[in-house]
Amino acid sequence: MTIDDIKKICVVGAGNMGHQIALLCALNGFETACTDIDKKTLDKAIAFADQYLPGRVAKGKLTEQEAQDARNRLSFKSQLAEAAKDADYVIEAVVEVLAIKRQIYADLDKLTPAHAILATNSSAIVSSKIADATNRPDKVVNLHFFNPALVMKLVEVVQGPHVSGETADLSMQLCDKLGKVPVRLNKEVEGFLLNRIFFAIFKEAEWLLEMGVASVEDIDKACVFGAGHPMGPFRLMDLTGIDLAYTMGMEAFKRSGDRQDLPSPSIVEHFVKGEYGQKTGRGWYDYGK
Repeated sequence: MTIDDIKKICVVGAGNMGHQIALLCALNGFETACTDIDKKTLDKAIAFADQYLPGRVAKGKLTEQEAQDARNRLSFKSQLAEAAKDADYVIEAVVEVLAIKRQIYADLDKLTPAHAILATNSSAIVSSKIADATNRPDKVVNLHFFNPALVMKLVEVVQGPHVSGETADLSMQLCDKLGKVPVRLNKEVEGFLLNRIFFAIFKEAEWLLEMGVASVEDIDKACVFGAGHPMGPFRLMDLTGIDLAYTMGMEAFKRSGDRQDLPSPSIVEHFVKGEYGQKTGRGWYDYGK
């Protein structure tokens, strides 16, 4: 298979990352099917696309024809089988729970054509822990976009020991066609490139908060006005979701047994209260004001 053979893309998961990745693919000429088992999530994804595209036209970023063509290439499906049946490339963007991902990949292996590449957008789980749920481990790869996927340029392509050179090459080329800047990891490592750096910053920021050294606001200000970051770690966590930070911490602890991997008490407190960040209106910051 060559990059020109990739015509149809299936995105599994219509949440924060999934629906933006799907729209990105449609905008760049790919026939794209986005699927989710949750009707509310799927309805939100449809509403986002129907609001985003006219908004880009209003801002002069797209012509009306370009917006209409992109919308025509984008479909939303409630059934995985229907969305994946003729896909050349699949991008999975579901919850960061290994058991769920493995079941989805076992299903995708049966539903998709034999040539299809199955990529995970996981920000923490390496694809070697998923690949053996399929009969095509050489075609299972990490393709990690950053939030928001329509804006952030970086994509990490991780070539684990099971991933063929062709799969990694095609994934890099696909990123190019999507207008992204791909980086290639020649080895699997937990957290990949950028998140390993971010995790170190997050852990230190959480420690400073828990120890009463400084407030959320002042820690964020230090990172923005001192280190030149576009936003501080707590503001960024509100953007990506405190529920994601909690889930990733718990999953890391299950894998390692190291209590240092557990989410901080403050993260647990927000999670239990249902304060996940921007999507719920409150997290480290109050978005209702």
